[in-house]
Amino acid sequence: MLILGLVNWMQPVHGYDVRRELLSWSADKWGNVQPGSIYHALRKLTEEEMLREVKTEQVGARPARTTYEITPKGVDEFENLLRGYWWEVKPAADPFFAALAFLPAMPRDEAAAALRNRAAQLRAGSDGIEAAAEKGWLRDKPPHVAWMWELAVARNEGEIAWCERVAELIESGTSYLPGRMPPHPGWEQWRSKVE
Repeated sequence: MLILGLVNWMQPVHGYDVRRELLSWSADKWGNVQPGSIYHALRKLTEEEMLREVKTEQVGARPARTTYEITPKGVDEFENLLRGYWWEVKPAADPFFAALAFLPAMPRDEAAAALRNRAAQLRAGSDGIEAAAEKGWLRDKPPHVAWMWELAVARNEGEIAWCERVAELIESGTSYLPGRMPPHPGWEQWRSKVE
């Protein structure tokens, strides 16, 4: 969606300019866009007839640059994705949930320390966003970009509070093992770690 949207917005546009714009948005941090995959995505979207190559030119000793435009099929796909992401809540896959499912496999002190560490990392991320904003990083950005980073900080604050609360519960000895343990020998090993 990001690449289709940028080509639609900036067209005709070189792949280099799409890459530069996405990196200026820090999309590699929040949008699952890796800088090295942008050119591959442009080629794939062209193969799928969502983009079209307008021209390829070479200036001096620089590498050849291809200019892209979006096709009507690409516009339809962009608009469908855009509206889908606006109107549907799709929780992001977070490997932490898989690890949390196996909380009993961790010793209590390590689990609590890991949660406090997670909270500290989230706090550092929020502090970094706020420091960048105070230094004027958002000054020449549209208001919705500031809102996006405000949402990131709000999400971090919610998870920080949760991490600290659960770490306290674990440290206080609150039981988190099921009342009736499943008939599996591994559960007994885990019970001994947390009791």
